[in-house]
Amino acid sequence: MASAPETAAPIDASREIDQRIAELTDWRGKTLARLRAIIKDADPDIIEEWKWRGVPVWEQHGIICTGETYKAVVKLTFAHGAKLEDPTGLFNASLEGSTRRAIDVREGEALGEGALTALVRAAIALNVSKAKPKRK
Repeated sequence: MASAPETAAPIDASREIDQRIAELTDWRGKTLARLRAIIKDADPDIIEEWKWRGVPVWEQHGIICTGETYKAVVKLTFAHGAKLEDPTGLFNASLEGSTRRAIDVREGEALGEGALTALVRAAIALNVSKAKPKRK
């Protein structure tokens, strides 16, 4: 009789993100850590996830944004960024689509923390407005 397949241990997303930041010993690790802190400070109920074979994801009533690292940029992709007001012009990538918008942060670039906090909070508010009420 065949034995039941082993189930994988649950992923501790926060620890995986910590590890990714530690592995990035250049400016990208510091930048990802700074962006993560701003995102988490925007709302204490934000949930960190680790998806798609190693992508940090921040959620609150749905995906807020992902944090990818590339050779030349750290990219925050907002799942529903096209529906968010961006009065300070933080979105500078993935502008051609009808759903997502992204912020590419390059080495040495300053990022308005207040503007990013406002985008995160706006993304949460959008997710909440789209959430279906729970059935009783």
